[in-house]
Amino acid sequence: MRTETKLSRLDRVFARLDREPERPAHIDVPRMSRHRVVLFSATLAFYGAIVWAVVISSWLVRLDWQVMFFRPYQQWPQVHAFLDYYVVLGQRGPTAVMVAAWLGWRSWRQHTLRPLLSLGTALLLLNATVGAAKYGMGRLGPHYATVIGSNELWQGGDIFPSGHTANAVVTWGILAYLASTPRARRWLSALSAVISLGVGLTTVYLGTHWLSDVFLGWAAGLLVLLALPWFEPLIARAEVGVFALRDRLRSRRAATAPVAVPVGAPATVVPPRVAGAMDQESPSQKPAAAARTSRSHGYLTPGPYTPRSERTPLTPVGSRRPPHTERVPRGAASARPVAGG
Repeated sequence: MRTETKLSRLDRVFARLDREPERPAHIDVPRMSRHRVVLFSATLAFYGAIVWAVVISSWLVRLDWQVMFFRPYQQWPQVHAFLDYYVVLGQRGPTAVMVAAWLGWRSWRQHTLRPLLSLGTALLLLNATVGAAKYGMGRLGPHYATVIGSNELWQGGDIFPSGHTANAVVTWGILAYLASTPRARRWLSALSAVISLGVGLTTVYLGTHWLSDVFLGWAAGLLVLLALPWFEPLIARAEVGVFALRDRLRSRRAATAPVAVPVGAPATVVPPRVAGAMDQESPSQKPAAAARTSRSHGYLTPGPYTPRSERTPLTPVGSRRPPHTERVPRGAASARPVAGG
């Protein structure tokens, strides 16, 4: 009888990833080039300039209030329903699920975990940087503003920078970052720019963000994408660690797996209770059990067979019947004299 090991779903996924021992040659890992360093520095300077312009309540804050009083959602109400759905492209949950599904398929096809690990790293960086800026500056949104013309900083808010805008830049921009060919990278970069631009302006239209929030959200998302090559060695080590953990789990499972017995070979079946008792038995108890087993009982010892008529009758201890000394055993000749002889 031939037995086959049934693989779990996770084992099948890793088996698929292991079909090719090396990553395909056409997938290049971006490096932190001089051009990228220049872009990162320029974006960081733009980020600092936006923050400083809001802190000092410059012309940018006055522009925020002008746009808010303009109320775009009242100027063009016919597109309000469409933009309510369009802004979902910047929400963390739905976009992360969609992009993770696509990158999971990429990982399956390219036999590497790098796409999913890159997405996870980018989202962690986004949460850390944007979340810290939001709660650190505590700016209130247009619907909750208290003083006309003020920057509304450090009032307990959490809208500066715009999370929808930054999330749209990172979530859709990661597709361009992981593109396999230069042509695909160009097309996906343009698509992610259009989506993130539209999401940012939609939040201004709906009145949930200031215009300066959107500017800072664009810069925050772009900084995360430009900084990803610095984390590529960490992503590679994480991928190696995941596969090493998988190998250890497989070896441990193989060590504890039962050995298959060939057909026709005698097999000793031990009941579960007996097997558990044998396993729990201490070494000091096993010699004692063997000694008790080897010692034979007196009443079971074989001996010479004695007919019942020759056996001496035994009187039980405590019996009320007195012993009869004159009783003669059966079969013996009577010694009494015959009367009248």
